[in-house]
Amino acid sequence: MNNRYGKLASLVYHLDKPVGRSFGDVEYYLERLQGTSGPILEPAVGTGRILIPLLQAGLDVNGFDLSQEMLDYCQRELELRSLKTTLQLAGFTDFIADRPLEAIVVPAGSFQLLDSFEQGIAALSRFHASLKPGGRLLLDLDPVAAIVSVQSGMRTWSAPPHGLITLNATALEKDYCAQVTREMHRYELWEHGVLLETQLEQFSLRWWGVQELRMALEQLGFGEIVISGGYQYGKTPQDTDGIISFEARKL
Repeated sequence: MNNRYGKLASLVYHLDKPVGRSFGDVEYYLERLQGTSGPILEPAVGTGRILIPLLQAGLDVNGFDLSQEMLDYCQRELELRSLKTTLQLAGFTDFIADRPLEAIVVPAGSFQLLDSFEQGIAALSRFHASLKPGGRLLLDLDPVAAIVSVQSGMRTWSAPPHGLITLNATALEKDYCAQVTREMHRYELWEHGVLLETQLEQFSLRWWGVQELRMALEQLGFGEIVISGGYQYGKTPQDTDGIISFEARKL
């Protein structure tokens, strides 16, 4: 299965994007969600990098993820801060919302882990069905250039109590018709030069055109769509922006 985020991949995510690290997104979403009194959902919640600051701000947020390993990290981070919420093992198209949602937040390009147009539309449709009338969807896209320009290479992290974890990413394919890139990720855990564990995962991302996503949202019953660049609400996206944010309301 693509984008599995198993044991070593989740460890790398935890080390590389710890709770407390922001790319401008934490502050942006705190501002955009200020005053929201109803329930909020974060799909693909990961280790809680966004979820936990929102909870600390007093918002009613829960989340889901397809990786149990990610959810385990998230639960530990919650317990360290004496925070409680509901975490669900689920995906974009089978999550359960037990009450109408005030907002759904999909930060950091997580939506693009859905590597087919059909999966993306199914997720957007489920988001729409889960929101209360007037509820908001807030969703980030990585720009096309950021996805198609990724090169093969290796990164390393210190991983106590072991010595080192490495990630070798090998580009496999750029499918310009399906708008998908595919890579093979090889994770290796090392101690004193001895290889302890290896994990292979295929990693895929689908890029969306800005107007493509706008039209999809409109067709599914969203309106009042605001598209912003660089985590500056209302700023027209430019090629130099590192992220493109959508905000849409269920009509």
